[in-house]
Amino acid sequence: MLQDEKVFALDIGTRSVVGIILEESGEQYHVLDLVLKEHQDRAMVDGQIHDISAVAKVISEMKDQLEKTHGKLKKVCVAAAGRALKTERAKASVNISGKPMLSKEDILYLELTAVQNAQAAAAEKQATDKIHSYYCVGYSVLHYFLDGEIIGNLMDQEGDEASVEIIATFLPRVVVDSLIKALQRAGLELEALTLEPIAAINVLVPVSMRRLNVALVDIGAGTSDIAITNEGTVTAYGMVPSAGDEITEAVSDQLLLDFPEAEQAKRELWTSESIVVHDILGFETELSKADVINQIAPAIDKLASEISDEIKVLNNGKSPKAVMLVGGGSMTPDLPKCLAEKLGLPDNRVAIRGADAIQGLTFAETIPSGPENITPIGIAISARKSPIQYVTISVNDRTIRMFEVKKLTVADCILASGITINKLYGKPGLAMFVNMNGQRLTIPGNFGEPPIILKNDQACSLEDEICNGDKITALKGKDGEQSLIRIRDFIDEIPVRQAVINGVQYEVHATITRNGESSLLDDFIEDNDDIIICFPETIEELLLALKLNDLFDMLKPFRVQINGKETFLPSFSSSLLLNGRIAKHNDKLPAHIDISITRKNRATTGNLASTMQHLLKRSITVFYNNEQIIMEKTAIEYIRDGKVLDAIDTIHNGDEIEFREKDDSAFIFQDIFNYVEIEKPENSNGNFTLLMNNEKATFYTPIHNGDHLEIVWPQMSEKK
Repeated sequence: MLQDEKVFALDIGTRSVVGIILEESGEQYHVLDLVLKEHQDRAMVDGQIHDISAVAKVISEMKDQLEKTHGKLKKVCVAAAGRALKTERAKASVNISGKPMLSKEDILYLELTAVQNAQAAAAEKQATDKIHSYYCVGYSVLHYFLDGEIIGNLMDQEGDEASVEIIATFLPRVVVDSLIKALQRAGLELEALTLEPIAAINVLVPVSMRRLNVALVDIGAGTSDIAITNEGTVTAYGMVPSAGDEITEAVSDQLLLDFPEAEQAKRELWTSESIVVHDILGFETELSKADVINQIAPAIDKLASEISDEIKVLNNGKSPKAVMLVGGGSMTPDLPKCLAEKLGLPDNRVAIRGADAIQGLTFAETIPSGPENITPIGIAISARKSPIQYVTISVNDRTIRMFEVKKLTVADCILASGITINKLYGKPGLAMFVNMNGQRLTIPGNFGEPPIILKNDQACSLEDEICNGDKITALKGKDGEQSLIRIRDFIDEIPVRQAVINGVQYEVHATITRNGESSLLDDFIEDNDDIIICFPETIEELLLALKLNDLFDMLKPFRVQINGKETFLPSFSSSLLLNGRIAKHNDKLPAHIDISITRKNRATTGNLASTMQHLLKRSITVFYNNEQIIMEKTAIEYIRDGKVLDAIDTIHNGDEIEFREKDDSAFIFQDIFNYVEIEKPENSNGNFTLLMNNEKATFYTPIHNGDHLEIVWPQMSEKK
């Protein structure tokens, strides 16, 4: 039975399983034993167990072999294969139009939405809609965007749309579950769990060095697993489906060797300057190392290209500061040099690291210390020093078990719960659609409020770390409301124009109509409003805007109804001058406005009669007692609303007037009494005599123009 200071670890790979017994003494480690067994069938595919029974059988055989030397084995440390990790790129966007700024919490929500989009993409490729069946083991931001343009930081930025593009790595939950089941079938209990890339990094790249941008590439037989460190943590994981087998196949093709002999020849190239091979035709040939490398150079170049391309993708499009190569495939001749060239790095920045580079580690004499054993040794040490545990928490009263591959935060819990991040934000208020001067405008509603996140009933941030047993509550933020916007909010500055009308200066303001009715700047806008904001464009629009109704009426053609018949009277219409020139009422207004509106003729009853060629009165001139008297008689009457109009009365545009002719009989002698006063002389006696032109007349004698009229009284005779 193992003592407390000994560790049993398994590296369960696609082709084989490696078992290791490690003895711990303080900070020192000693590799006691190492056993390798290959799978009999294709029980593993890309790091995931497809046949649990077959894998359990291999583990059992290895366990039995090691127990013969080291006693009963009950607990084991294992790692999830790096090639099982799923890396996805994804993008998320949010409308920030009208939002004053982006806070750190807003940006984190946006990033998590992108991570969830990547999680959904990973699930879709595996034909499942359960995105929470994937553990997110890390993500890094590739780019932030503002209105479609790359920007360094979204903090406090303003615009219409903010976006983020991330690269995230996920571990399928089934990989962990199947590992545990295979161990249970082999009679082993899981002591600790880690990830293969983390295992290698933990023993080769101390935490103090992870602030450096370094790539670790584990080149195995079938795949090359990649991990990137930067700013103190592992930022990304990836995998290339090419590795040492591609080089072995190239050796086989070029030298006509079967696969096992080609594999042996490839390994000899690492230590010898020449090799002796027996091809399938039976010929024995001695070849120089340089000659063989030259023949397989295209395969080496292809592998280096695929690895360098994936490194750049994971590292935000750029090369890291250095690259560490581990695994048996890393010993491919000229691969480090070729990879350095592809990444634009000096040759000494790409190096193969063997297990002998691990500080405080010693080996039993029979165990090699090359790069092929880095991962199993790393699993044993990492699982002992930094084991990954399951953490149980609750999110909205639902129990979630999480794989603690890194320091877990509240955000990780929400992701694992399957809650859709962007649905936690309150919905924006309903938008309004408004026509403004013929242009269709959309007025978005107010932004919804951010969600309320509680940890153990206390307000918290998405970045807060969680502990086993924590209770997380994620409450949807309050929905936004429809915006309250006034008409003036659409106008930066309200301009004013000047106009002179009949010598008076006026200020001309823009007119505002909403749905055809006059409106004010402080009126609130409603959905589907049709708003027009404009200056008067013509002379008549200007007069109406200034409420100069009398002048506006003067621009209309002068019409009246006389005895029910409409009559147009041009002599009463107005003359219109704009900046000194004759104009029409619908002429467009220029920048400078000076308007003059005057009547051509006064609209009076007398002038109407003259226009109609009517005589309001007939008159004659006579002489009474040699005094000139003008006598008049009404000939025509104009009546409006039942009232007879005098010659000086004003006629209005549109008046209804009755025209009536009077009696045209001749003037008679008695008409003179309407113009003169008759007094009887004191000394008169008897009746008077009427004389016209010195001839006797009567009261009814017709008189004519120029006649001389006289009344003669008899005189009293004097008494003697």
